[in-house]
Amino acid sequence: MDYLNEKDGKQRMDMNSENNFTRLCGCMAGSPVYSHTSRGQDFYSFPLQVQRLSGNTDTVNVILRREQLAALELREAEKLCVSGELRTFNNRRGEGAKLIITVFARELGFCDEEDSNLVQLTGALCKEPNLRTTPMGRDICDLMVAVNRRYGRSDYLPCICWGLKAREASLWPVGTLVRLEGRIQSRNYIKLTEAGPVEKTAFEVSVTDIEAQLPGEL
Repeated sequence: MDYLNEKDGKQRMDMNSENNFTRLCGCMAGSPVYSHTSRGQDFYSFPLQVQRLSGNTDTVNVILRREQLAALELREAEKLCVSGELRTFNNRRGEGAKLIITVFARELGFCDEEDSNLVQLTGALCKEPNLRTTPMGRDICDLMVAVNRRYGRSDYLPCICWGLKAREASLWPVGTLVRLEGRIQSRNYIKLTEAGPVEKTAFEVSVTDIEAQLPGEL
């Protein structure tokens, strides 16, 4: 798999440009709002809506720095291309999904390209693969991939494989190094709570290609 080179020399030094790359083209679905402050920098987030070939859409939250926001003067419904990496963190507030997945923007700008959604990851399986069958009889395998980033941290990304790839992946042991390509997708589901059914959104990487570096091949 070929990974795109970062334009900025410092970004090329970042291991995430090889282990964790995402490029999205889509339309802003909301105005940027303050997200958090880290290491003295303010960060903002906005939803980006990306259309699939089927006509369905995925809505992904993008995180960017204040300087990026000021430079672009982003407005709702603008068409954007965003390059960066997938980030995860655990939601400890007890509201919404427990695992929050966002796209951390390294570069972004206005564009007139068709919608696109590309994810490329290199990481290790950190849970036993779970092979199951859909009601339509199609094999699907759930994977949890740990992708290293700087400062000793990792992002834990849920991924799904289909068909033959699913059956192959189901045999890989925990710790297997995998390289994959796919797209990030959002999926609505209903969770039953004491207060009644609640609609929630889950995010995962739908895998189109995956290969493994098995222990005996290292």
